[in-house]
Amino acid sequence: MRNVRYEELLPHQIVEAREECPIAYMAIGGVEWHGEHNCVGLDTVKANELAIRCAEAGGGLRFPPLFYGENREAYLMETNHDPEGKIKEKMGLPAENFEPGYMGRSVQEQDRAYIELLLHIMREFKSLGFKVITIIAGHYPLLNHANAACEWFNVICRPTKALALTGYELVRDEIPDAGDHAAKWETSLMMAMRPELVDMSRLPEDLEEPLIGVGGTDPRKEASPAYGEKGVEAVVKAITGRAQELLATFD
Repeated sequence: MRNVRYEELLPHQIVEAREECPIAYMAIGGVEWHGEHNCVGLDTVKANELAIRCAEAGGGLRFPPLFYGENREAYLMETNHDPEGKIKEKMGLPAENFEPGYMGRSVQEQDRAYIELLLHIMREFKSLGFKVITIIAGHYPLLNHANAACEWFNVICRPTKALALTGYELVRDEIPDAGDHAAKWETSLMMAMRPELVDMSRLPEDLEEPLIGVGGTDPRKEASPAYGEKGVEAVVKAITGRAQELLATFD
């Protein structure tokens, strides 16, 4: 399998790959609680693995993923979905680390800064000769930011085109329960793509005991590598199809 990781390639390899298929893929996410059984970087790791597979399957190159810069006072498990402080306790972190004002910027200012960061990155990809830019949002709330950045980019950076997606929304007809937080879907994807980053033994054996910070079908009951492989295959096919459709508009 050819290497599609932009930062690892020699200049002539980049030119060859870009001339064959000028599509750039980049994953965005963050570091956030994904249960006691998954790595905290799951969103970005998951989307990055999908980006690699998209470039391998349909052409183009995968740029390094973006783990940082997202809003840390909104759309976050530790901030918005931990009323009893159980996640913070498990992480050994004080509650004040997630209180309003800690980041020194308002929620709105953080949102705008992240959108501007994405726009800057996409302009960089344009300067490197790519015609289609595909942002894969592993952390679902970031799709709103990515869409805003893409709309802005598509107005001011013609003819280069950008699109943003998470992937799961494209396969709901085929896989109705696609998309969750650290539950059956995400845990299965990780089992399929990065099994060394999943440890199901960290979860309570008693299936009646609720899981902390897990939203969706209980992964102890239904998560599996086979289900993950099915999801990966469907998502990669759907994303590459969307990217290729945009590229075809240049012909």
